[in-house]
Amino acid sequence: MNEVVLRPPFERLWAGRDPFAAVETLQGQVFRELAGRRTLRVDIDGRGYFAKIHRGVGWGEILKNLLNLRGPVLGARHEWRALERLAELGIDAPRAVAFGERGDDPARRRSFIITEELAPTVSLEDYCRDWPRTPPSPPLKRALIARVADMARRMHEGGVNHRDFYICHFLLHTEPPPTPDALRLSLIDLHRAQLRACPPPPRWRRKDLAGLYFSALDIGLTRRDLLRFLRIYFNAPLRRTLRDEASLLTWLGREATRLLGRYRRKFAAAETARDATP
Repeated sequence: MNEVVLRPPFERLWAGRDPFAAVETLQGQVFRELAGRRTLRVDIDGRGYFAKIHRGVGWGEILKNLLNLRGPVLGARHEWRALERLAELGIDAPRAVAFGERGDDPARRRSFIITEELAPTVSLEDYCRDWPRTPPSPPLKRALIARVADMARRMHEGGVNHRDFYICHFLLHTEPPPTPDALRLSLIDLHRAQLRACPPPPRWRRKDLAGLYFSALDIGLTRRDLLRFLRIYFNAPLRRTLRDEASLLTWLGREATRLLGRYRRKFAAAETARDATP
């Protein structure tokens, strides 16, 4: 399996070069360094880009994921295809400017993707962090909830489930400053996304919604805020949604609470470990 797509400026910069060798020479701020994957931010011609370089995960990692009933992430193709699909659906996301994949062995396949940096932006997690103490204006809050619900609905209707669907993966563009009538949200980190020709099975839709709900539990949302999300996401009268989706809504509440408890235990364990370090 071999494929390379280069768009400006990499079409010009890497002309006549092996792109798999060229991407390894990029220098910048490293955001993640794992055995099989490296993510870094680079500046080229005065513009920021993010490069994700996949070097193969090995058969051990593939088997571990399969035994846990998880689809392994074998390279950059997931994200490349997901970004293309989101663009078709009219959902803002980073624009990919370079992609490459080489190798038939899925455990040793090499690939990369480079996307334009979205700046200036702030994640919804950071933007909403102080809402319990300093609430936003009601119109802006309603507009943000409506936009997230609309993006989630269109994404699922378009056959995409994210698998890391948290508010930290929504970026709010800050120039010009967002207003209820003019705000822009972009969805990022799609390397685990799944794509289908039809909406995802209920299991995967539930997992996305539970992750989103869990990540918003501490930002001071009211029952009215949650009902507004449901009305827009299901695109149906609220009374009908509460009746037809009752079992789903009950499950979402339990699952989001479970995820929050697990997150807090993990955070507490990390804090204890740091305090115990001499």
